[in-house]
Amino acid sequence: MMPKTRKARRRTALASTWAGACRRRLLVVSAIVVVLAIGVATGAGANSRIKDLVDFEGVRENQLVGYGLVVGLNKTGDTLKDGGFTKQSLQSMLNRLGVKPTDKGLTSKNVAAVMVTAGLPPFARQGSRIDVTVSALADASSLVGGTLLVTPLLGADGDVYAVAQGQVAVGGFTATGAAESVTKGVPTSGRIAAGAIVEREVGFAMANMDSVRLSLRNPDFTTARRIAQAINAFLKQPAARPSDLSTVQVLVPEAYRRSVVNLLTDIEQLRVEPDQPARVLIDEQAGIIVMGQNVRVRTVAIAQGNLTIRVTETPQVSQPNPFADGATAIVPRTEIAVNEAGTKQLGIVSSGVTLQDLVDGLNALGIGPRDLIAILQAIKAAGALQAEIEVM
Repeated sequence: MMPKTRKARRRTALASTWAGACRRRLLVVSAIVVVLAIGVATGAGANSRIKDLVDFEGVRENQLVGYGLVVGLNKTGDTLKDGGFTKQSLQSMLNRLGVKPTDKGLTSKNVAAVMVTAGLPPFARQGSRIDVTVSALADASSLVGGTLLVTPLLGADGDVYAVAQGQVAVGGFTATGAAESVTKGVPTSGRIAAGAIVEREVGFAMANMDSVRLSLRNPDFTTARRIAQAINAFLKQPAARPSDLSTVQVLVPEAYRRSVVNLLTDIEQLRVEPDQPARVLIDEQAGIIVMGQNVRVRTVAIAQGNLTIRVTETPQVSQPNPFADGATAIVPRTEIAVNEAGTKQLGIVSSGVTLQDLVDGLNALGIGPRDLIAILQAIKAAGALQAEIEVM
């Protein structure tokens, strides 16, 4: 081989130096990405935004309700009986339109009386539109293809805040034949997207507020204190203080005067780790159990077994011999079987175990949800369960 020239050796050295620098940069970038991923995973999993934990004073919906008529149904409307409110409503509407119908003329099956409900969003302005829900009130079988006539929507004070009208969109349907019928969803309820126009505004002046109250969705003393501490650390002044377990009061700083929206925007993005009491939720009807991560038990021994008693009746018919002086009789035959299944051993649950250990220990005994409900209630009665049991 020919010896390398000085120029070739210099190129080789420069290429090695450049490759080494690229590898070092790649390692540094990879390390930064891993650190950021770990930080995001731990921070996002443990903390929640304040906007997800509280409701701001005055920023709330108002419920609206109204009574109206849906027309254009394909013979799936209400039965217009004598004295029925659907018939009276139809007569009243036609009278206002200058039509004088007779009782014999009101035999249509294309009309249904409905209740119309909606939620008026906070700070909804006059002329804006909101969605409404339409639900059948009488014996209509379906609202498919119907059109809601003009319906005033009232608030809790009796004033009209919106007016609804439009084509009803129904997700369910019903198909009926001579010997069978199929129903999917709820055909007697539907929605009208942007079906109501706001006619009256709910007055609430937020810009000139001197203080703002935050209402916790899950009241807790520790969470309320942490929220106040996070706000004070951000504002660098003692502007927030917890009034009770469900309320945090924030004084508007001088820098946010007449700009409370900016203050709420900055506050709601702060992250706080919420606290929760040890609680066990039980739905006995569905057999559902939900346990919080802070549930703890003291040392306790558990044994569980199922006792099954089966009674089988197989009556037999006894008939007399031919030409004998007797009568046919039914002779009862009863068979009783007793089966005591399940574990016959005591399971020890140690003191201070975690939720995972508690679940693993109970599952090792082969306990189903129904039996687990009774066991948890028994542990609570024995004073070994350090949690609150709430039956839904």
